[in-house]
Amino acid sequence: MTTIQAKKLTLEDVHRLLNLVEKYEEVSFSKFFSLLPVSESEKTELLQIRNDFRSYLRERKAFLGQIKAITLFPLLRLAGFYHYPMQIQVEEGIENIVIEDEETIITGRLDIVLVNKEKPTINNIPFWILVIEAKESAIEVRQGLPQLLTYAYSSLAQQSVVWGLVTNGLQYLFVRVCLGNPSKYQLMPILDLMYTTSAIELLQVLKAVSQQ
Repeated sequence: MTTIQAKKLTLEDVHRLLNLVEKYEEVSFSKFFSLLPVSESEKTELLQIRNDFRSYLRERKAFLGQIKAITLFPLLRLAGFYHYPMQIQVEEGIENIVIEDEETIITGRLDIVLVNKEKPTINNIPFWILVIEAKESAIEVRQGLPQLLTYAYSSLAQQSVVWGLVTNGLQYLFVRVCLGNPSKYQLMPILDLMYTTSAIELLQVLKAVSQQ
């Protein structure tokens, strides 16, 4: 058996090894969620997160730890992910994915996974609400897709649908991954923290995901 780290995979590798297929369909978030209005106090906090991050970008690229501390964790708190029964798990290793036909084992460690401690799944493994893969600000956001899809795929043994998010702090790309034969994933429109309307929609989507 050959062991491969998820971070070494290309999108083509993911399609071939995991038999994942992209579903090409232009959709809006309203197909899956009811996006509720954001309060003025939430808008103020959201724009503060954006302004705090801008100060880092003016100096140089933002590193992974800075992106998590300045943008991701404040956004997740504002969206309600800190409330029980939800729980944030950081730097969790995934269960090895064994591809018998290819004599390959895929290993990896995801950045952040948000789980629901009370929602039942197969084997009593907590329900994954949202899987997050973060990259440095200088890296194009789609480069995180192979890792994100691999980690999201690993949850399909317990649940039929999982949402993923890959971000470089500036841009936020949500992905919906569904169990099937073959399993499919769908890319949602990219949201940008630097633009007010897009940033508000980002918070609306995060809140909607947290309330699934």
